[in-house]
Amino acid sequence: MKTEHKEGYTLINSEEASFSEFYTFFSNQHKELTKNNVIINISSNLVANEEEISLFLECADMHRESGTTFVVVYQNVDVDKFPETFNIVPTLQEAEDVLEMENIQRDLGF
Repeated sequence: MKTEHKEGYTLINSEEASFSEFYTFFSNQHKELTKNNVIINISSNLVANEEEISLFLECADMHRESGTTFVVVYQNVDVDKFPETFNIVPTLQEAEDVLEMENIQRDLGF
C-alpha cells in the first residue's frame, strides 16, 4: 500500500498481490485517516469482486459522518451494483471530481 498526501486529500494506491492483503493493510491504517478526504485507487491488476469492494462501505459511512469524502477508484466496476451514497468510480480524475463536488456541497450547507 502506497500513501500519498495530495492537496486536499490522501491517495492510497494498492500494491499488494491480493485484495485481502490490501484491505488488511488499509483497515489497519484507516483510523488515522478518518479526518481526511481519502481516495482509494485499486490497481486494475488486483482482481476484486463486489463483495470485497463492499467492505469499504463502512469506511465511506465513517467519512460521511465526519464530514469528509471517501472515494474508491476501480476500473473494472459496475457502479450500478453499489448504493448511490457509495462513491465508486473508474478513474482517478472522476474521483477528484467527486471530491470537489462534495466539498462544494459541504460549503453550501447541503
